[in-house]
Amino acid sequence: QVLLVESGGGLVQPGGSLTLSCSVSGRIDTFHAMGWYRQAPGKQRDLVARINRGSSTMYVDSVKGRFSISRDIAKNMIYLQMNDLKPEDTAVYYCNNFPRTNPWGQGTQVTVSS
Repeated sequence: QVLLVESGGGLVQPGGSLTLSCSVSGRIDTFHAMGWYRQAPGKQRDLVARINRGSSTMYVDSVKGRFSISRDIAKNMIYLQMNDLKPEDTAVYYCNNFPRTNPWGQGTQVTVSS
């Protein structure tokens, strides 16, 4: 198991951008995939973006074309570039492997509001 520390969240206006970072205490290239998940108030936690071991990526339809997941294997870091943010993107964002086998980190709050 690894420890995960997310950062980079904040309050942003609709149409704005944020970049989230996730520091992983172990080697990320040992996992099948790494992903970003989010949980909005009153809703379940869902995967929104994933980067596979071979570097291919996957996004849910609601964020396609706006979010971009990337990684730095040497630093064991995962990133989520979020552009054209919408109020419905408001959530706590978490990183973890996929399928998830590690405990959750504390997450980082993203609030999109004018």
